Amino acid sequence: MLTNLTNAITVWIYSLYGYTGLAGIVFAMALESCCIPLPSEIVMPVAGIIVGSYYTSHPLHLPGTSPTFPLWLNLVLVALAGALGCLIGSIAAYYIGYKGGRPLLLKYGRYVLISQHDADKADRFFQRWGSPTVFFSRLLPVVRTYISLPAGIAEMPFAKFCVYTFLGSFPWCLLLAYLGTILGANLEKLTPYFRSFEIVILLVLALLVGLYIWRHIRNDRIARAALASKLSASMQSAPQPPRQGLIQQDLQQPLNQQPQQQPYPPQQGWTQQAQSQQQQFQPRQPQSQQSWPSSTGDNDRTIRRD
Repeated sequence: MLTNLTNAITVWIYSLYGYTGLAGIVFAMALESCCIPLPSEIVMPVAGIIVGSYYTSHPLHLPGTSPTFPLWLNLVLVALAGALGCLIGSIAAYYIGYKGGRPLLLKYGRYVLISQHDADKADRFFQRWGSPTVFFSRLLPVVRTYISLPAGIAEMPFAKFCVYTFLGSFPWCLLLAYLGTILGANLEKLTPYFRSFEIVILLVLALLVGLYIWRHIRNDRIARAALASKLSASMQSAPQPPRQGLIQQDLQQPLNQQPQQQPYPPQQGWTQQAQSQQQQFQPRQPQSQQSWPSSTGDNDRTIRRD
């Protein structure tokens, strides 16, 4: 069963390059440079093994290269394809850092095994050395995968980023491919040893993959916990800004003290008109009746009796 699994993995790797050729190298290296954990230490040596087998009695085939080409030309073609893939994947990571920044990395990075610890390491490396970091980091493991994110967050000039990325990726890909050609040239001699120790090799590879994933998960949890505690401490130590305006004035007044209302000025017009109407419709007091003068004189007051 282990032999069949080993053969299946081998067939899949070689079939990727067998059908796609140099485009498969571009695709695989783009994934690696886009912060997806597909190590270039595996991608490029496999391409070198195929190229190195051209000069043996059992050559393999990699479209885009030819056994009639000299070895150095095939190596240059493979390295150029790898550097182009690094550039494409790095541009995608640069754009993610430029647009989404660290919040996007903290939210979705764990789903593609992007360790917060490794991203912080690349960020510190970039902050210390500046733009040339993009060039030198391509020659370093781990950091080279995540250096595009802090470059995008820092808004590094895009043209300079592309030049540094391509120039730094080419020698790395060339070195790994050359190591693969050495292995491919001696593939016939090493094949019996591979078959004798294929179970041990498979177990070691499985152990390395497991340790790789476990390390990413552990470092990611530690880095996230440290970041959360740092943010909490900074929020607690930050001074509260004073509140100004009407709200602050209202808070300074005692609760039982009500603001005094200014007296209204005397209003003209409507008040005087109401007073005049009240005087106009006031009822008149009844006057005392006056006696009318008698026309007959004082003698009429005496009633004469006949």
